[in-house]
Amino acid sequence: MDMERMRKEASYREVIEAWAAMKLDKNENDKPVRFDNIPFPINPKFTGREDILDTLHKTLDPEFVASSLKSIALVGMGGVGKTQIAIQYAYMYRERYDVILWIAADNAISIGQSSREVAQGLELSGNEDETKDSAAAMRKIKNWLKTTETTCLVIYDNADDLTALRTAWPGTMKGSVLITTQNISVATSKLATQRVQVEPVTDEDGRKMLLKAVELDDDEVTPEHAEHALAISRAFGGLPLALTQIGGFINERSLALEDFLSLYEKQSTKIDARKAPDSDYEYTLSTVWNMSCERLSGSSTYLFNLLTFFEPDSISEDILTQGSRGLDEDFSFLSDEIDFDDAWLPLQRAALIGRSGSSKVLSIHRLVQSAGRKRLNESEYISCFDAVVHMLCWGFPDHSSVDIGHQISAWSRCEKCLPHVNHLVNLVKRQGLKSNDRMKYADLLLRCSWYLYEREMYIIAKGMVEQAISTFEDTTTLEYASAIDLGGLIDLDLTQGAQALEPFKRALEIRKARLGPEDPFIAYSLNNIALAYTEMGELDLAYAAHKEAIGLRLKANSDRIGNSYSNMSSLLLRMGRPDEAEEMLARCPSLKDFTDDTFLSTGNPRFSGDMVLLSRVRLAQGRLADALRLASGALRFRQEKLGNRLKTCDSQYDVASMLIKDGRVAPAMDLLEDIVNISETFEEGEGQRARALYKVSGIYAERGMQPESLAAKEKALELRAKLKPELKDAPFEEAAFAKLCLWMLW
Repeated sequence: MDMERMRKEASYREVIEAWAAMKLDKNENDKPVRFDNIPFPINPKFTGREDILDTLHKTLDPEFVASSLKSIALVGMGGVGKTQIAIQYAYMYRERYDVILWIAADNAISIGQSSREVAQGLELSGNEDETKDSAAAMRKIKNWLKTTETTCLVIYDNADDLTALRTAWPGTMKGSVLITTQNISVATSKLATQRVQVEPVTDEDGRKMLLKAVELDDDEVTPEHAEHALAISRAFGGLPLALTQIGGFINERSLALEDFLSLYEKQSTKIDARKAPDSDYEYTLSTVWNMSCERLSGSSTYLFNLLTFFEPDSISEDILTQGSRGLDEDFSFLSDEIDFDDAWLPLQRAALIGRSGSSKVLSIHRLVQSAGRKRLNESEYISCFDAVVHMLCWGFPDHSSVDIGHQISAWSRCEKCLPHVNHLVNLVKRQGLKSNDRMKYADLLLRCSWYLYEREMYIIAKGMVEQAISTFEDTTTLEYASAIDLGGLIDLDLTQGAQALEPFKRALEIRKARLGPEDPFIAYSLNNIALAYTEMGELDLAYAAHKEAIGLRLKANSDRIGNSYSNMSSLLLRMGRPDEAEEMLARCPSLKDFTDDTFLSTGNPRFSGDMVLLSRVRLAQGRLADALRLASGALRFRQEKLGNRLKTCDSQYDVASMLIKDGRVAPAMDLLEDIVNISETFEEGEGQRARALYKVSGIYAERGMQPESLAAKEKALELRAKLKPELKDAPFEEAAFAKLCLWMLW
């Protein structure tokens, strides 16, 4: 008995250590912090906007004490200068804030990437793996902002997606928040306590802005300069982006101010004969862009055209220089360092793009992108679109023709390309697919979807893979089979086993037709079918499919045989045969002796699933201490490698349940409440949240805290009815809530 007690105590210590490691961010606020991640340098040519800057100062200044968060939204059309005002304010009052956090808030993906950068800069990420998890970064930043005593300014730039912004919103912080947006719904939402409409600048401010843009010092400005600059400002309605572009054009051409308007009018007449852009503003920019690009070299023009298809804020040069290999001669300059420099430098001088030399990242304004893209004829558009698709494929492994398993080693490259794939997808949704290689585009979507699936971003992956499926023209290819297979796997992880079965069976038919009935890839399809049957409770059918898959992999001497053994082991456990499950799991070549090292040494998240499985086997065998030790190790590993998403929540629930079984309710409650908080940061977490709330309600009831118990119960039942309407009238029991989560999340 003493030995068993010691083993339990050792397991419990491991739980506490794992829990403490995961919660280090709660104690990060004791150290003094000075940090900012403003992504743009101060603009020495900025002028005007004193009234708006004064309003921002009076509203947001940290010396103005408020009982809650102070927030203000700058709202106005694209290119009117909202971001430039935010940059100017941040630099003007930089010394008044200990921390300035800049979040690119275009969509959930860009918010996630910015959040990871911020969490790393604030040293909230415990290790390299944690820096890859957007949900964890967002949660840690929110926790830090809630409790920090430092003075903070958070800037959400280009926050046009209200739903995405709400997910990242800091909530109860006492600092200051500045939003830039084109969306009036964002500006009038409860998130912004005040809003400022940003209009084009006055004629006089426009004159000053243009004179700065053409780099004329005050003592060099003649009355004639001032007169011509004022005329240009009036002609362009005080549009800041247009004036910036004009300044770049005049500098690049060494043009006199008095000659610009007549040249512009000639170009405008030419452009008027072609299809005009959607607005007067874009029409103006198209004309200026056309003038700016007239004298660009061929490679600069090609590069500019390509950049109009990327997500505009963070275009890694690696994608261009490495992803371009294999393209035709027109794009060969991208892979030559000197030729590439010769291409981007003129674009930077003409104020068409920006470049961060330290990180080798290019940027381009959205309206410059839009105007530039609309000047392309159909042939140029298709050529650039297909080239960008080719480059982005470089970032993602190919899952279609080989059963390659989990690809964590490629994640950092995938992450660079992800925002740009998302940008292309949105472009195609708005304008339709114009490509000479639809198959290549579908393949890109499929590759990216596999990455999103591995990162448990199921909702985004689902939308992308559905677009891939609809793009494939030939529905008999291995790529198409991979696409429908992935759609099924996403459904499966979202507890839709019956819905997943049909695409799994169709993928099996395609692979048999293409590869023959005994190819090892057939075993992959059979394995997926068996997983669906397992979740549906059709255990005999699952057993038959797993057995056939094992036979094929043994015959082919496949290195994926361990995958079949562990999946069969999970089925045997569900069938109530834990000893047979252990024996089956022991056959996995990679596991050897069931020590923690054999599970974790590969660094592959897939093997944490085997650790979870063995912990459940040990629990079924009555070996609680061993089960708790294994489950705790899996939890820590998943949190480090995968971040705070479904699989981490699933492991936390396992550990919490074991702690309750062992009479340690307080730490179990901490874990369960954390599941509730974590799962609120991503849409797919509702099932995990409902199940955790069920347990929380029970603990509150046992403590005699009836109001708290009832509140948790009501939330749990509401979520259950939403996710599984057929369970609306089911008893308030664990078995009913278990149906909201997968039996086994690998």
